[in-house]
Amino acid sequence: MKNLVALFLIFAVLSTEAQKTIDLYPHQPPNSKTTNQEELVSYFRSGSDSVRFITKVIKPELTIYLPAKEKNTGMAVIICPGGGYSGVAIDHEGHAIAKKLQANGIAGFVLKYRMPNFDLVINKEYVPLMDAQRAIQIVRENAKNYGVNPKKIGIMGSSAGGHLASTAGTHYQNSQITNTKNTSLRPDFLILNYPVISFADSLTHGGSRSNLLPAISSEKIKEYSNELQVDAKTPPSFVTHAVDDNVVKVQNSVLFIAALQKNKVPVESFFYANGGHGYGMVNPTSNVQWMDACLKWMKKLQVADSY
Repeated sequence: MKNLVALFLIFAVLSTEAQKTIDLYPHQPPNSKTTNQEELVSYFRSGSDSVRFITKVIKPELTIYLPAKEKNTGMAVIICPGGGYSGVAIDHEGHAIAKKLQANGIAGFVLKYRMPNFDLVINKEYVPLMDAQRAIQIVRENAKNYGVNPKKIGIMGSSAGGHLASTAGTHYQNSQITNTKNTSLRPDFLILNYPVISFADSLTHGGSRSNLLPAISSEKIKEYSNELQVDAKTPPSFVTHAVDDNVVKVQNSVLFIAALQKNKVPVESFFYANGGHGYGMVNPTSNVQWMDACLKWMKKLQVADSY
């Protein structure tokens, strides 16, 4: 019994050392309103698990999972959980993925980003991208301290988090943050898990679009339909989706893949016949998991040195 207690204490210490949470901004986040409101945490079922859903994010944060030095590949992934731009499913689309990356020698950074909520922010349209760009800036400027290659920093997202990640990968020249060092805000690769990509009426996830945009216009629909924003410098991408997804149509992924191919950007896809939406890292309908295929893709990925 004493041995079991000792093992538990050792594991607890290692778990504490393995991760650290930092604020994205040293003071009140830019574009935020002063508020007395508190973040709200609710729970929902994902398979057999109960997972947290955080809404009204007041303090954006990065939780850092660094791999053991002997396993370190130098790669890093900033992880954007989904939630329809109304909250973040922080566990199964965030921390679980970071732990898997960490175990495979890849630094994982879980981003708790602010929601486009008029009660909390001034210009809601730009706030999620602002936080994603700030996360890229932090990781790249502190790459040496994290044991990360500054040219091997990717961003991933699930569902609306996939829209945010693909926005970071196609709008990186439109800086929404103070960037005195002119740090590159371009992610070196994208990982998109059942992503919202298009804001077109026939394809979009209506909740994500209406939550993000203060007003829906043809110009804004085009601007945030990221399949229309791909060019030759869009980062190499891994895209996965279930064909039977009835929340975010699989055509979102298909159109993004087609746009990448048209622009000769390397892309790898992984489709399930079944699985629906929101399963996170593990699709219970299959014995083959997209994350394993993604890790193999990352190992062979050759990231360009300069853009």
